[in-house]
Amino acid sequence: MSKIKTIGILTSGGDAPGMNAAIRAITRAGIYNGFTIKGIYRGYEGLIHDEVKTLTTEDVSGIITRGGTILKTARSMEFMTPEGMQKAYETCQKEEIDALVVIGGNGSLTGARNFGMEFNFPVVGLPGTIDNDVNGTDDTIGYDTTMNTIMQCVDRIRDTANSHERIFFVEVMGRDAGFLAQYSAIACGAEAAIIPEEMTEVDQLKEFLTRGIRKSKKSCIVIVSESPKCGALYYADRVKNEFPEFDVRVSILGHLQRGGSPTARDRVLASWMGCAAIEALKTGQRNVMIGYRNGEAVLVPFEYCIRTEEKRVDKTMIKVLNELSI
Repeated sequence: MSKIKTIGILTSGGDAPGMNAAIRAITRAGIYNGFTIKGIYRGYEGLIHDEVKTLTTEDVSGIITRGGTILKTARSMEFMTPEGMQKAYETCQKEEIDALVVIGGNGSLTGARNFGMEFNFPVVGLPGTIDNDVNGTDDTIGYDTTMNTIMQCVDRIRDTANSHERIFFVEVMGRDAGFLAQYSAIACGAEAAIIPEEMTEVDQLKEFLTRGIRKSKKSCIVIVSESPKCGALYYADRVKNEFPEFDVRVSILGHLQRGGSPTARDRVLASWMGCAAIEALKTGQRNVMIGYRNGEAVLVPFEYCIRTEEKRVDKTMIKVLNELSI
């Protein structure tokens, strides 16, 4: 039988659509199962500085439709120090918080792992990131909404690309993971995707240009994963220099990808994971992330989901885009 009476919730790192649905689910499932639920504002920074409030079912009413996070979020350098973690633990003691549910990506789950190990403290994580780059789960909270946002934007950009016979390089988020670029390219009917997983293997721009555009197409869309060195601007400049006959434009979607009301899929996924987090704590689980694999809930040890080996795009999807973009 669990000795946990009070559970704290925090959101950390980049915001993702569906985080509010997860907060709502954790709060209501927790109260339903007899726990007191406390919201921790501004992530680990708020945990250090005791920005804590008891949540009621009314506090989370109506938030399932909203993007972002009502608990706010922040990146905390102080939490990465032993002194910062000690302050956070003292807040848990003061607020009588017996366990934490942390919603965030790789960095947030790393912090959850470290905190749980340092103080032998029960922590359960939910994968909340638009990048879908967390190991141990097929999908992350926010990924589906962001995919749909990118698709809607690119559908509009294509109208202009066709009208002016232009090549558009559209830059999307994802950092070191190409999930958003690869899968949105297929969904949008784009002619190519340039992703980190392929950058060391082939000259993706040259491959794309020689595959058929010069023969058959005067307008096209290329989705590019953001990168400090090889983003959309880099590839657009290359085309201008190497293939000056083409009219080239760049559209960097930026932070509009993070916002907006979550899709039905993200709302269901976040709600389901939130309830699973409460169930995990009820049964004595700790230092695990709630994952989604093949339609089932799985408990993934933090050590696995934050391992250095990166989650990779399925290369069969690269083949699919290549075949469909002729």
